[in-house]
This record gives sequence, structure tokens and C-alpha cells, in this order.
Amino acid sequence: MLGAGHVGPVIARVAIAAGFHVTIAASGSPERIALIAQVLVPGAEPRWAADAVDDSDIVVLAIPLHKFATFDADLVADKLVVDAMNYWPPVDGVQEMFEDRQYSSSEIVQRRLARSTIVKTLNHIGYHDLEDWRRPAGSPARRALGVAGDDPGAVEAVAEVIDQVGYDTVRLDSLRAGRLLEPGGPVFGASLRRADFELAVRARAA
Repeated sequence: MLGAGHVGPVIARVAIAAGFHVTIAASGSPERIALIAQVLVPGAEPRWAADAVDDSDIVVLAIPLHKFATFDADLVADKLVVDAMNYWPPVDGVQEMFEDRQYSSSEIVQRRLARSTIVKTLNHIGYHDLEDWRRPAGSPARRALGVAGDDPGAVEAVAEVIDQVGYDTVRLDSLRAGRLLEPGGPVFGASLRRADFELAVRARAA
């Protein structure tokens, strides 16, 4: 987990609850976030970012978007990276890198992190809702999360994690389709069962 603000610790908590080993890192030393980890993410291991990434199968990028322009792309080279960020000018201010709206925000992330494999998910549900809406597989109350990417194997790997965390998955076949998960998209901020989720994204994509 890269990011120890609002979103990162919540994603880390639900991953730990699902049985995953989680390391968490911010921009500085592990000591700076040790108390945050102890209080907000018990069970997560604070690490230097480079060490956390090296030992991880999946890296979740949940940093404030305005910091992405200076993010070290080499840090996550050759890694499967979950983009849990959003470009939302009313919140983040205008970020020139993300102003070209012919691309989804995750396509822009992928272009900058060219040696990584990017999958978009965990961005379209409120971080305060992520824990509350988890349900076991087969529950009629189970909600769905979208998973978008250009690499089918990477999408499948991330979808398996989402399933274990407590959500059904709706696979979108490209990062471009990930714009359906962005602010202003048909499922952003919504809590939908899989059938309703699929209907919503199909209707917008049509």
C-alpha cells in the first residue's frame, strides 16, 4: 500500500481482514507512519516504499493525485499496480497532466508508469463505505466493484483479491473503459449489486 492518508489505510484494513499480508508506506520513513499503522491499520507492516514494493505481488497506489507528477515511476517498474486514485478537480484542483479528457485517468497513469501494469479499481466506492459493504460470496446483499485493465491476467489477479475482500467483480476490458469508474461515471459513489452495476456500465458504454 503506497499512501497512508484516508484511502490507503481502509484498503489495507479490508485486505488484512481477508487474510492478505500488507505492508504500507508513505513518502518518508516507516517511523513517520508507525503510529498511524498501529492505530488505523493494525497488522500492517510500515516499510520504506522501495522495500514494500519489492516484497509485494500487487501494489496499491493511493497517494493524493497532486503528488503523482513527482512520483518515481522506477519505484513500481515491472509491478502490477492498482490505481485507486481519482482525478476530481473540485477536490484536487486542476492537474494539467490529467486534463486531456480523450484519455481515462488510468490511461494517463499507465503512460507515465510505462513499465508497470495498471489496473483500475477501488476508486469508485467511498473509503468510508468499503468496510461496511463487504459480504461473503453468495450473499444477496453483496455489492460489486469494477476492475478495469488492458492486461487480462492482471485484471483477473486483482478481481480475485476483490472477491476475497468481499465484493463481486465486474471486469471492464480496458483502462479506457475505466472512465466509467471515474467521478461523473455511472457507478461512481454508488453501491450496486452486480446485475445493477453491469446494467449501469452497459447503458453508459452503449
